[in-house]
Parts: sequence; C-alpha cells; structure tokens
Amino acid sequence: MFQLKDIRVSFGTKLALETGTLSFPAGSTVALMGPNGSGKTTLLRVLAGLQEPSSGHIQGSREHSVAYVGQHQHHHAWMPLTAAEVLRMGRYRNLGLLRPFRREDRRALTEAANRLDITGLLNQTFGALSGGERQRVLLASAIANNADCLLLDEPITGLDLPTQHIISEVMKSERDRGRLVVISTHHVEEAQDCDRTILLNGSVIADGPLETILTESNLTQ
Repeated sequence: MFQLKDIRVSFGTKLALETGTLSFPAGSTVALMGPNGSGKTTLLRVLAGLQEPSSGHIQGSREHSVAYVGQHQHHHAWMPLTAAEVLRMGRYRNLGLLRPFRREDRRALTEAANRLDITGLLNQTFGALSGGERQRVLLASAIANNADCLLLDEPITGLDLPTQHIISEVMKSERDRGRLVVISTHHVEEAQDCDRTILLNGSVIADGPLETILTESNLTQ
C-alpha cells in the first residue's frame, strides 16, 4: 500500500526521522515503538500526509485514503458538539460538507457506533465525555470513513482495560477487512497483537515480528 524510500524529516537543523526503505502492505497491523522523540508521531504524520518530508519519496500516498487519530484527544474537548456530530465527521470525505447523508452513510455510522460501543453516548456533549469515551468516538469516526489505512497515535494510552480491549478488537477486524492499521505505542502487549513492529530511535533500529527484534542490542541503540 505504502512504500517509503529514504524519507528524511528535519525540524530546523535537527534530523527527526530517517526511514531508509519501509513497506506498509494492506491487510496488516504495524506497531511503531521507541522512546519519546524517536520519530513515531512524525512517521505517522508523514503517512497521513500531514508532515512534508524534507527529502525522499512515498509511493501509494495518492492512491489510498487515510484516517488519522492523533494523540491528546483532550485537545478536542472544547468542541461544542455532540458525540454524534463528531462521529458524522467521519463521512465528510465521502460526502462533502453540504450534501445530505445517504443510506450508505447512515449504515456506516451505525456500524461504527456499534463496534465502538458508543450508541449510548451519541446525544452527550463530546467535551463532557471521559477520555476513553472520547477516544472511542474519534476512532468510530475514523472507521466510518472506510479509509484504506487507519493511523492511530498511542490509541490506548491512559485508557481502562475494557476500552483497550474494544480498540484492540477493532484494529484486528480492520486488518481482517484488508485495511492497513499503523499505531504508535509504548505498550509491549499492544505491539504483540500486531503483525510487525518497527523499532525507532530517529531512524529504523529494527523491523520485524516483536519477539525477534526486542533484543538487548536493539534496545540500547
């Protein structure tokens, strides 16, 4: 789906990320792991088209649609919207802002709400929800988009175990539907549920199944 070739991202004189060659195939789940400042969020933003690389090339970025859920969803808490209105934003890519919702749009929204167990939250103000509830609403909006690729920046950080389980199951089902799911995480347990892990520290330290890359030499780089 995506192939990155020698992507480099710099902020001023600081090199934040260099990738070498990385492939992200459809129908897979990929975890990005590394310490704070290692380039995980930068890589997600490059894939999402939100961060322009300083150099390098991305194949597939024009052919495939992307849904992105960033960190710090409490930043959205100020929005004077209901959870239902936030959910409906997920269909704007398919519909535009002014056209009426079609049957297929309503079906996609209902399915997403059911999968994330947010039906009972839809009439509540988004900012009044807990952090876990807001995260589920934002993820439901993202999957209602029916994008080819789902990008999630630390999707379970700070959430309770039931919410973590719901999000983990949704990620697996999106993969099984043929979509690419890429997450950043500090949680080994979350990475274990992914097909592949990319270990970052400004550059790619290791890439493969988690059990093969968590070596002492990799972790000390």
